[in-house]
Amino acid sequence: MRKETRIAFNGYLAQQAKINDVTSATEKFTVAAAPHQKLESAIQESNDFLKKINIISVDEQTGEAILLGVNGPTASRTNTSQNARNPRDPSAMTKCPYSCKKTDFDTAFPYALLDAWAKFKDFQVRLSSSIAERQGLDRIMIGFNGTSAAAATDLAANPLLQDVNKGWLQKIREVAPERVLDHGATPGKVTIGATGDYKTLDGLVFDAVQMLDPWHRKRPDLVVVVDRALLHEKQLAAVEKGAASNQEENAAGEVIKKGRLGNLPIEDVPFFIEGGVMISTLSNLSIYVQTGGRRRHLKDEPERDRVADYQSSNEDYVIEDLGLVALVENIKRV
Repeated sequence: MRKETRIAFNGYLAQQAKINDVTSATEKFTVAAAPHQKLESAIQESNDFLKKINIISVDEQTGEAILLGVNGPTASRTNTSQNARNPRDPSAMTKCPYSCKKTDFDTAFPYALLDAWAKFKDFQVRLSSSIAERQGLDRIMIGFNGTSAAAATDLAANPLLQDVNKGWLQKIREVAPERVLDHGATPGKVTIGATGDYKTLDGLVFDAVQMLDPWHRKRPDLVVVVDRALLHEKQLAAVEKGAASNQEENAAGEVIKKGRLGNLPIEDVPFFIEGGVMISTLSNLSIYVQTGGRRRHLKDEPERDRVADYQSSNEDYVIEDLGLVALVENIKRV
């Protein structure tokens, strides 16, 4: 590490110790409330998808979904000369349980990289931003691919972080299997094509909406999250049609940018599962983070020519209203 890099990095350590009210950031510490919230905000702001969902701080490590949802209509009328009015509990729905599990977000920065960044005045911001961005991407990857929470994870065997925590889709499979369609006429797959379960992907989405509770099926904020590979044929047709003229090419670009499936807007997100479709609102997806559950330890490791940032957070992935989600997976074209 160069001299100017050491000066910049020592300044970073001093700043982290100051904002967390600890003697040294090179000893393991609990991240204080204010910097913890600032980090959570930075993680959320680092990705457009994360900006649209909920990241919620919870005091308890375990519990049930906490956002108040209205499970069906509340309007009614009662003949009070014969019966008493009976208010409906708007939160009376099948709740998605949560259990915030310790998740390590450990990052190593080679001296060579820090040397390259040290010449910039925003050295500390660059370092913090890179950490927040990577943690945000990891959360999305876990949210859509996580199926278990292993005691010791294996990145080689689970490159999409499948064993770090149970994500949103796994919660649907376990808590609300009636909201999942994973096979059709052929066991183990839902087929699309001339001889398939559905002729088109649009038809599949249009039908899958029926898995939502009736009062949610015509919500204006419904979106469809879909495997990008499944969209290839639909988008390829729009691109090829647009090749005839500039005007049509621009129109084709709008078709892709503002695409719809089954009359629902497409929400393009990274790391969504292959052969899958999910219908919901983005406000129905949450990440719960336990208050006071983030630990950190910054460590210079000269034997590896790097600086390590050991961080951990207690968190989980939650579907707020299980009646407001439908999942179709194992989709194959025939």
